[in-house]
Amino acid sequence: MIKKTTVFTFLFLFTLTGMAFNALAQDGPQADHIALYVKDLKTSADFYENVMLLKVIPEPFHDGKHVWLRTGAHTQLHLIQGAAEVTQHDINSHFAYTVPNLLEFTKHLDELHVKYGNWKQDSKTPQLRPDGVKQVYLQDPDNIWIEVNDDKF
Repeated sequence: MIKKTTVFTFLFLFTLTGMAFNALAQDGPQADHIALYVKDLKTSADFYENVMLLKVIPEPFHDGKHVWLRTGAHTQLHLIQGAAEVTQHDINSHFAYTVPNLLEFTKHLDELHVKYGNWKQDSKTPQLRPDGVKQVYLQDPDNIWIEVNDDKF
């Protein structure tokens, strides 16, 4: 027969272990920045500032080879001049941004004549992910794929 105190002790330790695991999961690595090695810094910076609507922020190098942009409250995109060539990338390798209104964002892309589309790139109509989020894909000047979606978290 199991004593009540043994059951209580087990449940108490189980709960503490779960709380500790949750605390570790929340305190695990957080996104800080993405660094992209680009062929033409001016072209890439222009794309991310004017097409993606990211804000340029101060960078510490001051060497004309870096541009930093704000991507979130605590995240940044670092562009670094120096890639020898522009190469092709598979759409499976991409990073994603969310916007409050995907229709407004795609209108912005249309006004700038920026090519975008669904996963297959056979339609400009946003596609629906299995979780109900609408998304489109485009490429930056170095052919890096970017997903833009309307995820509300």
